[in-house]
Amino acid sequence: MTTIDPSVPPSGTGCAECEAAGGWWVHLRRCATCGHVGCCDTSPEQHATAHFRSTGHTVVQSFEPGEDWFWDYDREVALSGPALAPPSARPEAQPVPGPAGRVPADWRSKIH
Repeated sequence: MTTIDPSVPPSGTGCAECEAAGGWWVHLRRCATCGHVGCCDTSPEQHATAHFRSTGHTVVQSFEPGEDWFWDYDREVALSGPALAPPSARPEAQPVPGPAGRVPADWRSKIH
């Protein structure tokens, strides 16, 4: 069953696991159940999908400025959903890939 909790704020402005490990990401996804922010499947570590696999939280929303789409990992379909608790995206000043200062010069060779 898909559970979206619009009251839960995001866990931060970057991928929780990449932040903890000093890593970097391409794009960010926010769990619509618990607010966990993880990196997308293009990113080296793919933490958003890992979060889905470890928790069973099936729905994420893009955490990129100007994007409001949802994705259901379990059914592999795009969804519409409610507005989630702010903020709705990473800071616009945060570069893609990001964060600033941690993205290797050869980052394109490291993405999926």
